[in-house]
Amino acid sequence: MKILAIDDQQLVLLPLQKRLQELGYEVIIETNAYAGISIYNNENPDLVIVDVNMPNVSGLDIVKYIRNSKKSNTPVMVLSGNTKDNVITHGFELGINDYMKKPLSLNEISARVKRLIGAPKVDIAISNNNVMIQERCVGVVIPCYNEEERLLSDEFISYINKNSGYHLCFVNDGSTDKTLEVLKGLQKGRENFITVYDCEKNGGKAEAVRLGMLHMAKKEDLDYIGFLDADLSTDLADFDDLVKTIETSDYKIVSGSRISRMGANITKESARKIISLTINFIIRKILKMEFKDTQCGAKIFHKDVINIAFREKFVTQWIFDVEIFKRMSIYYGLKKAKAMLCEQPLKRWVHADGSKLSMKDSVKIVGQLVQIAWVYRGKKSKLTAFETKELKMI
Repeated sequence: MKILAIDDQQLVLLPLQKRLQELGYEVIIETNAYAGISIYNNENPDLVIVDVNMPNVSGLDIVKYIRNSKKSNTPVMVLSGNTKDNVITHGFELGINDYMKKPLSLNEISARVKRLIGAPKVDIAISNNNVMIQERCVGVVIPCYNEEERLLSDEFISYINKNSGYHLCFVNDGSTDKTLEVLKGLQKGRENFITVYDCEKNGGKAEAVRLGMLHMAKKEDLDYIGFLDADLSTDLADFDDLVKTIETSDYKIVSGSRISRMGANITKESARKIISLTINFIIRKILKMEFKDTQCGAKIFHKDVINIAFREKFVTQWIFDVEIFKRMSIYYGLKKAKAMLCEQPLKRWVHADGSKLSMKDSVKIVGQLVQIAWVYRGKKSKLTAFETKELKMI
């Protein structure tokens, strides 16, 4: 039995293809709707699975083509994050056989496929992992400098195996140990879910994150892109909570905060403390925002602000986060920028031993803050009159 699945996000299609192939189906996937129509004409599949919201041609346009132009009764299932009643109703009016709302599990999708077209007569063992097909696709940049001994490879692999829609980009920041070799091993066989971006020379965390974010922004199927520390001081489950916040709100940036709250597990495993209250006071004065923790290494961004935040090199090496927020306030204006930023307390944060930033380095941060205040002084919004008018209407 042959299945054609069409969705503009490859991170959705790949786990779907793997699971259905495990069940014995022949599965063809396509991210381009026009190419998908061509494949339909040539392959004559037993089932078509389509997404609704795709660029240029929607999934419902494909349904119209199958039902009206081809006069075909090929079973069609919709797998989409669009949950509007009128869209779903229109889909059934056009002749779809099933409508599956993201997020949902691969187990449920498999059961629906079997109910609709039956199961191949093969005896194949399938994985027990109940992977969820998410509505959104997320890129995560992880800067790495001499992480050969600390990189938690098993945790990263386990997470992408269980959670669809994630693409990890490890940036090797000119490491002098075997970090690059470890990263290449981590990527092997998972090239569709893991990217290794190699910087031959060490440029510091700020530049590693910047280059990684710009690289991931080129991937068309990603909705959000963020960064995370390699030591997983903020774990991936907590990072996913930041993603859930940005996808269900109008925020453009959601930043983790290590400030303790009731029920949170916030611990420190070395002598270094979180940036002092004095430094935080200076940061609030520079930004004119009441951020409690700008320096948390877990942040998620809507794709449309990546260029604003990361296009230009940062002035400082360690406190580039402050520069990101400053750039947002310069571009959009302080009032609008405040409405676009969210600081979300983490449930768990562990300061791992082996941090590159010493207490002596923390003292230098004060000097870097002065540098930021000087460089960004007097800069005004770069919005055009039209853009300013558009923002006022939001």
